[in-house]
Amino acid sequence: MSIPLIKLKKFSEYKNLRVLVTGSTGFKGAWLCLWLKLLGAKVFGVSLPASKEDLLYKTLNLSKRISQTNFNINNFGKLNSLVKKINPDIIFHLAAQSVVSIGYYNPLETFSSNIIGSANILETTRLNKIKALVYVTSDKCYLNKEQKKSFKETDELGGFDNYSSSKAAAEIIFHSYFNSYFKQQSKLHIASVRAGNVIGGGDFKENRIIPDIVKSIINNSNLIIRNPQSYRPWQHVLDPLAGYLKLGILLFDKKIKNQTFPSWNFGPSERKVEVKKLTKDFLKIWGIRKKIILNKQKPFHESNYLSVNTSKARKELKWKPSLNFNDSLALTVQWYKDLLLKKDMVKKTSEQIDIFQQKLNI
Repeated sequence: MSIPLIKLKKFSEYKNLRVLVTGSTGFKGAWLCLWLKLLGAKVFGVSLPASKEDLLYKTLNLSKRISQTNFNINNFGKLNSLVKKINPDIIFHLAAQSVVSIGYYNPLETFSSNIIGSANILETTRLNKIKALVYVTSDKCYLNKEQKKSFKETDELGGFDNYSSSKAAAEIIFHSYFNSYFKQQSKLHIASVRAGNVIGGGDFKENRIIPDIVKSIINNSNLIIRNPQSYRPWQHVLDPLAGYLKLGILLFDKKIKNQTFPSWNFGPSERKVEVKKLTKDFLKIWGIRKKIILNKQKPFHESNYLSVNTSKARKELKWKPSLNFNDSLALTVQWYKDLLLKKDMVKKTSEQIDIFQQKLNI
């Protein structure tokens, strides 16, 4: 199926490259798959079958636009066979259990997906001599002792909850593989990336603030928010994805020396914003009034303050955020409004990527 033609001047190196995206049905994965298609890449996706929450993947009809395979990447045999068959130039590993609350309710699913699945990706990369792997974890991989610090890539890993500890474990495994199998090579071709809290159109996961707001608008129901005074490094999903794309092509082209520490943070430039402020600003941009109910109960642990230091990405990758907080919220609101107005969402989502690329600071 065709997609609208727009003027994408950045990342033209991806044209005709074979790119495998794990977690292609997810929020970030779907944005990345469409962007890669617009760049002319040959896109392959692997993930569990799309769920009812995978709104963006379904709205963009990506099952008809990319070569999609559905299975659990914890099955190494299936994964390795697929990678051998595809022979991708670059792998973007985004498959994960990505919700903190699910880590409490389904701990084994969280550990299995985020640890075993990630180890399988590293092993198939090694066995098949893949030229470039961008291995996505989370800013929650750092041991957060609530000291209001911005974490650097070399800071201590760890977690007080199952989700965070699973991401820390995924990072530990990454560095184990790097030191065991890849460190001897002259150029870097695997890297881990850690992004802050992303927002953007198409996210419908449970227990996430933007989906919670949108669902309350659609259903005309009460808006209940958790941890209203928690600070998060909010950024539009396209900003870290731009960093991943830049890193992916640098790895593929063997432009990074192997002595470079192989992990990068991606986060916003501005001060961190409280959950309550994000909620109020989102409703203001939408043009709607709603009563906000604060849920003071804390059924599971979540950090009160989270921030990442992005100086390494700025220096080594020449990356910096292209969208400020208000622009990120405005694009997000517009996407959901267009969806409710039954607009052509492939066209509208592609236009947002085009708008972003015109602002791109890379």
